[in-house]
Amino acid sequence: MAILDRHAILERSPTLLLVSSLLVVTVGGLVEIAPLFWLENTIEDVEGVRPYSPLELAGRDVYIREGCYTCHSQMIRPMRDEVERYGHYSLAAESKYDHPFQWGSKRTGPDLARVGGRYSDQWHLEHLIDPQSLVPESVMPKYGFLMDARLEGEDIGDLLATHRFVGVPYTDEQIELAQQDFKAQADPDADWEETLERYPGAVVGNFDGQPYVTEMDALIAYMQVLGTMVDFSTFTPDESR
Repeated sequence: MAILDRHAILERSPTLLLVSSLLVVTVGGLVEIAPLFWLENTIEDVEGVRPYSPLELAGRDVYIREGCYTCHSQMIRPMRDEVERYGHYSLAAESKYDHPFQWGSKRTGPDLARVGGRYSDQWHLEHLIDPQSLVPESVMPKYGFLMDARLEGEDIGDLLATHRFVGVPYTDEQIELAQQDFKAQADPDADWEETLERYPGAVVGNFDGQPYVTEMDALIAYMQVLGTMVDFSTFTPDESR
């Protein structure tokens, strides 16, 4: 009862309550924030995580433009039901080259953090053209028009340079050869071996069957890399952080 009586003093004095609240928030903020100034990096480096290839980056822009993030999150929480359904929980390092990140806050459709390699290129193509043909209960709109949106990639080098400006470690060579890599990844008959040396694990293919690169090609290339950069069979989290 004595503790409640003391608390009543705060309740009767708005000024004292305000000062006490500010004091509590200040102490809590210092405890949470101050240690960050002594850390060189708050994101654990994970082997395999690389910047997006030019085609993947273009596809990511299409993904954002079409608002896919409003229905599909890209962050698997470390809870049993999430891990069993979607796969290993998401790592901060997997989003360190995302500007902006695509964690999302709502799931009308499934989480896409591990969708890469789960379905074939043909499945993605058919699903984007007519979602209900594969998932009858889906409320996803049709994106067949992306096959008619041709991409030349003439500005893709500038896009990589812009991302480098905000911290993505693209090299001068990657920026210089961006348009070449952009086209090679969408053409199985092209000389794409060097592209894969610069972007290991990138999926090469004529994703929609068109004789030129389209927004559909870019979007599928982006989706096929999601969650594939880290080998979770060998990944061991850094317990010192």
